[in-house]
Amino acid sequence: MAASDPALQELLPLTPAVFHVLLALSSGPRHGYAIMKDVEALTEGQMVMGPGTLYGTIKRMLPADLIEETEAPAGEDLDDRPRRFYQLTDHGRHLLAAEAIRLERLVRAARARQVLRGAG
Repeated sequence: MAASDPALQELLPLTPAVFHVLLALSSGPRHGYAIMKDVEALTEGQMVMGPGTLYGTIKRMLPADLIEETEAPAGEDLDDRPRRFYQLTDHGRHLLAAEAIRLERLVRAARARQVLRGAG
């Protein structure tokens, strides 16, 4: 399934929470706390995802086949805590790509209209 697939396009735009969880998992499996910390780092602290938002989002993403539970990666220090790890499914990876392309087009349009002139 390509990012331009009409079935994927119907699922766009993603909510910020779904997009950020998918983006956090794009570099490999993570447990919930690691996802929250990665989202905070990726957004330079502009999005702080609390446990309620994260686990509510995960609860919706699992049956939608965007993510799946997986085993802890080799060498992961679990600190004797039971943790659930999540990873992207192929469907989730394609949807993430489709949303990134959509957002990239919007940024190009903003640049073309000089919206970003003088910004940060």
